[in-house]
Amino acid sequence: MRLVSWNVNGLRACLKKGFLEAFAAFDADVFALQEIKLSEGQVELDLPAGYHQVWSYAQRKGYSGTAVFSKQQPLRVVHNLGLETTVLGNDARVLDTEGRLCAVELEHCWLVCCYTPNAQDGLARIELRLAWGAAFREFVAGLAADKPVVVCGDLNVAHNEIDLRHPGPNRGNAGFSDEERGDFNELLAAGFTDTFRHLYPDLTGAYSWWSYRGSARANNTGWRIDYFLVSDALVSAIEQAAIWPEVHGSDHCPVSLELRGF
Repeated sequence: MRLVSWNVNGLRACLKKGFLEAFAAFDADVFALQEIKLSEGQVELDLPAGYHQVWSYAQRKGYSGTAVFSKQQPLRVVHNLGLETTVLGNDARVLDTEGRLCAVELEHCWLVCCYTPNAQDGLARIELRLAWGAAFREFVAGLAADKPVVVCGDLNVAHNEIDLRHPGPNRGNAGFSDEERGDFNELLAAGFTDTFRHLYPDLTGAYSWWSYRGSARANNTGWRIDYFLVSDALVSAIEQAAIWPEVHGSDHCPVSLELRGF
């Protein structure tokens, strides 16, 4: 099974920059998107025959959103974490209306596409970000009690120093704070494996996002914040995990995972 995940930073814009060509070239069994920035009915995708389309739209127009396209017809679909307003007040409920989750049950696993909220400058939204992280961890661990889980998406955190070009100046900033990195550690400890680092524990310069400023992509001044995680029970099935910086169309590039035996 080949799976691809891509934060497209606006699907309508990405469609003008080669999205369909990239989609066809990958020929993935599952293709997951984040930050589609769409409302229902704003785009009709002419995908190859046989793909089932599942969309999670944000209530706010032109913002966030996720989608999963799969050759298997999903058995069940979940669109949000069900955050209660008692968790940091009404802000938590609003966060859960941003289309950040698109989880589909397939025959042999759950595929959970996630666009994790950003902690924002000065960690202004760190409490809400950590509340999301705790709820997400509980959600995927619950799914894993039923069948193995594959988590993919823009998780908005560089886990370790190797995962960004300039760790020193960015320490404590959104995406590389101790709090967010600790949250990622807790997610892994709940029974998940970072597939790319499992195969390439010491590989440097492997990034999936680059700022539009200062020729960051050309200079490979990037961050690895897009992931495929799998339930520990699936580690033996990992055949390949890859990052595709040569594929343009967004400030992120696609990442992929191949699992044997599916």
